[in-house]
This record gives sequence, structure tokens and C-alpha cells, in this order.
Amino acid sequence: MGIVSLDQKSGRVQVSSFEVENKILFEFFNKLGVNDRDEQFHKALYIGVLALMEDRLSSFLAKTANELGTELESLKIIFDMKKELFYRTSVKGVLAEEDIANFLAEFLAKQKIADRIELFGNVAGKLHRNKTGDIVCHLSGDGGMKIAIECKFDKGIRLGDIQTKDVFTKKVDTAWSQLLEAQANREGKVGIIVFDLSLVDSSILSAVQDVRFIPAVGFVAIIDSQKGDYKNLAIAYMLARDVALNSKEVMIDKEILNVIMNRIIKDINDVTAIKALVHSNIDNCRKIIAQIEKSMLLMEFSQRYLVKFLAEGTLSKEDLLDFYAGEEIKDRFRLIEKEINALGVG
Repeated sequence: MGIVSLDQKSGRVQVSSFEVENKILFEFFNKLGVNDRDEQFHKALYIGVLALMEDRLSSFLAKTANELGTELESLKIIFDMKKELFYRTSVKGVLAEEDIANFLAEFLAKQKIADRIELFGNVAGKLHRNKTGDIVCHLSGDGGMKIAIECKFDKGIRLGDIQTKDVFTKKVDTAWSQLLEAQANREGKVGIIVFDLSLVDSSILSAVQDVRFIPAVGFVAIIDSQKGDYKNLAIAYMLARDVALNSKEVMIDKEILNVIMNRIIKDINDVTAIKALVHSNIDNCRKIIAQIEKSMLLMEFSQRYLVKFLAEGTLSKEDLLDFYAGEEIKDRFRLIEKEINALGVG
């Protein structure tokens, strides 16, 4: 039979005799005088019920501050100040990095994992003047293997899937680019990018939801710092750790890759032939030439990285970052674009 019953006529809650073994509760009531314990018990029960009825702590505090006295009002002020401080652009990133680093340190200690957590938010890394990669996790006993973590509490960051990326547009940070950049800059074997539920673009939230692994790029995790919910980061970290410790170099079948490379070369030659035909009707085909030039640049660019991949069997994180960004192609196309625009003029 339950310990809680209701008197429907009088509208009273009746609690039968019971005992609770809880260190926090014991310490709290142990510090009170005997005559004060009943009053504090009623207050604690009332506060707990109100908290369960509210979805958000801030709403709960706002509704109960006047009823439960100055101590709760002080708690509400502290909560609101912390929330306001967190949302200021100049400090929210630093606070996020520290909270995430502290959470990981505590989590790893509980798991009895001796990885070392190090904050690098304001320190340049391997890439020139680049500070991407806020936290570096040194895996224990594995010869310098690292996991790079980037904290991005910013609604302006999109996912940036390479299938939808246009390298000819202005460069913007994306989850993909930041993951690759963090690993290249901090020499990480695996990368994690962390977003906060209250500060994440809807496209990322829809694509990721909790945790997502992007092959050859890294992990995306969404936390809820305002609720103190970091479980998705813990999941992403343990998965990233397993990937880092268990990944092996794969032997590449160079004959198959040579077939692919020869096909790319054939495609380039075909496009060159098309370009020669298009030049006979320049006035009507400038846009076609421009698109062909883009395609040629992209194929040459991809071919170069494929040759490197063929020779080495893999690509470094820096190579993947350069391949993803494609900045070199944009610079080359600007010169070609001027020539295309000048065709048929005068």
C-alpha cells in the first residue's frame, strides 16, 4: 500500500510513517533545530511539487519567489544573472568551453579513464593564427593521440554538407569546416563539435537531433547547458574515443583507384573538347563556358587530391579541410571569369 493518501472531503494530503536513507536529506535536516524540521519539511515538499509542475526552472522560480521568501528570490536573481551572462556573445563561448571541460573531467573520473582534458580556446594551433579547437583531450597511454573539441554556441552555423557546398561563394564557417579545421589545427585523430539546444540552427537540430557521426569528418553533439544535460557529449566522446583507439590504416587497391583517376582524366578531355565547340558561339554561351571552367577546375582539383590519396592511402585532416573549403579554386576562377567576360567584347 502506498504511503500517500488523499482525504477528498477535507482536501488534505496524508502521508503515513516512512523513512528515507539519503545523505543530502539527512545533512540538511541534521543542521536544523528539532522545532524547525517540520516547517522546513513542508516547505521542501511544496517547492518540490511546484518544480515538478513546471517545465522550466526559470518559470518555476519566477512563480514561487514571492511565496517562499528571500532565499528563493536570491536564487532566482543568481539564476537570471547567470543566464544573462551566458547569452552575452563575448562570454558565452568561454563559459561553454569551461563547463564542457569540467563535465568531461568529472565524467572521465567516474569512468576511471585517465584521459587529460586541456583548454585551448585562446591559443593558436598548428594552422597560422588559427584558434579553432577549444578543447584537446589527450587519450591515456596511446602515444599522443588526441580528440579535438570545438564548442559552437552560435545560431549562425549551418551543417555545411559537402554535397550542398558551393566553393565559389563567400567562405562561411559550418559544422563540417569547423570539425575538419579543429582536427587539423590541434592534430586530433577525431573531432567533436558541440552545439547548445538554445543556440543552434534549426537545420542542424533537424539533421542531428542528439548525436551524429559524419564519416571522415567527425561527431556532432547537441547539449542543453541550461538544464545541465550533457549526456549527448558523453556519448559522442566515448564513440570518438573508440574510433580513435580502434581505427587502422587501410590498404588501398591502387589498381581500382587508377581506373577512377583515368576516368577523371577522360572527363577533363571531354570537357575540353566541349569548350572548343562552345567558343564558336561565344555570345550565347558565356554562362556555359563559365560552368565548364568551374567543372574543369573542380575535376583537376579533385584529381590532385585523388593522386595524393592514391600515393599515401589516406588524406590528413589538413588535406580534408583544404579539399572541403576549395578556396584555391575560387581564386583561380576569378582570373578565368575576367577572360570569359572579355570574350566577344570589341
